[in-house]
Formats: sequence, C-alpha cells, structure tokens
Amino acid sequence: MNTNHSNTTAIAAPILVIGGNGRTGKRIVQRLKELRIPVRVGSRSGDPSFDWTNRSTWAPALEGMKAVYISYQPDLAVEGATDDIQFLAELAAKAGVQKLVLLSGRGEPEALACEEIIQRSGIDHTILRCSWFFQNFSESVFQEPLQAGLLALPAGDMKEPFVDADDIAEVAVAAFTDAKHANRLYELTGPRLMTFKEITAEIAKATGRDIRFQDVSIEEYSKTLEGFGLPPDYVQFISYLFAEVFDGRNASLTNGVQQALNREASDFSSFVQKNIPSGIWS
Repeated sequence: MNTNHSNTTAIAAPILVIGGNGRTGKRIVQRLKELRIPVRVGSRSGDPSFDWTNRSTWAPALEGMKAVYISYQPDLAVEGATDDIQFLAELAAKAGVQKLVLLSGRGEPEALACEEIIQRSGIDHTILRCSWFFQNFSESVFQEPLQAGLLALPAGDMKEPFVDADDIAEVAVAAFTDAKHANRLYELTGPRLMTFKEITAEIAKATGRDIRFQDVSIEEYSKTLEGFGLPPDYVQFISYLFAEVFDGRNASLTNGVQQALNREASDFSSFVQKNIPSGIWS
C-alpha cells in the first residue's frame, strides 16, 4: 500500500481507536498501521486501557491523541449511551482532539441523539450510520448457529441492507486522512436488501451444507440466549433490536459507500466466497 498519502496534511494523528479489537475497530487499526499512521488501540487490554464502564480510564487514553474513532459498547441504543458520548466529547475537546469519527446505528432514535452530541461538539467530525454487518455471520452471534446448521431468529421476512465491516473501516480511514469528509454524515449500506433466510440460503449454497433458517418468536429467542448464559442486559438489548429496530424502517438502500469511496459497496456473495476457505461455516 502506498504510504505517501496524498492528503497527509489533513491527518490529525495519533489516532485513538475505541473498540480497537472490535469488528470495525480492528480493521481500522490494521489499515492505519499499513499507512504508518500512529494509532492507539482503545480497549480494556490496551495500554493505557479504555473501558466504557470506567470513566476514569477515558482521559489517560485520550492524552496526546489528535483524532478518535468512537465505537460504543454494546450499542448507542442502550441506556446511558448519550451521557457517555456527551462526557467523552467534552473530554476530547479538553484534550485537544481535532477529529471525531462516530460509528452510529441506522433507525435508532438514541443513536441520532448521540450523533447530534458529536455534531455539536465543536470538533471536526464524520458520522458513519450503519446497518447490520456481514461479519455478524462470520465473527459474531450468528456464526455458531450457522455452523450447527440452524439459524433461528425472530426476523420473519424483514429485509435489511447488510453492510461489510471492511467498507465501514475504509470509510473511517478515509475520514481520518482526507479533509473532504469533514462534518459529513454517511449512511452506509450494502448493495442489496436481504432477509436472514436469504442470507442463510446463500451461505448454505456456497458451503454445500444443509443450513436452515427458522423464524421464532422474540420470547423463544430470548429464552435461547438466556440458555447460552448470555448476560440479561445483552439479551434485553438483542430482543430490543429485533422487536423495535427490525421493523422494516431500515429496508432501503443508500449510496453512502459510493459517496465516500467512489466505488460500489461490497456484495454479500463476494464476502461469502472470501470466507469459505477459512471453514468458519463448516
């Protein structure tokens, strides 16, 4: 990769990537390292550590940083997120941070409130408003059920514009390295609306395995998650997503990836083909 970036003057570095071991964060960290841009991984295991549940860790992690990628755990839709984002934005301003990039959620009123906090922060910013990731099926909660041959979710025939976390990471890095993305909001989706049933069928066909999708009630799904020993607040949050946000409000495509990167968004088929060799669904 060419490290002589054309717009180096626009780069505010070093960059703190909060959630630097997460699905988007680890990809952003990797790309910044390839570009030889100084980066600090913001995580509990980082040095200094960053922990969303412990505000005393925030200022040390921000010290000396000129830009910050904000990925909130578990999601901007949970209670207390707006207070945390407000506090972080104020700390960032005091620390002399010059750029904020926020990972936001599509169709979540609470996420909109967090976006507005960042927009009012007085700091140059870029908002990445996203839907569900392709990687939810390869690195996250849906991977094991697919491996086991049955994905049971309260999803019905609802369509979602699933997006590639690699596309999100690429847009984030562009936002950090090129001034033209200043104070922009990009709504990022993939190129196709797909149901969970269609996603499951596509993975089944590509792997040559019998993998089925089953529609279940929210109550059944919550009980299943509890049976896996997941914490009650996580179960509540996932149930909220399916009950409230997954109601068809996001069943539309945008050209945010194209606006930001001058190329089409990655398609789910190519994502599946790329992951077949790893055997994650075998």
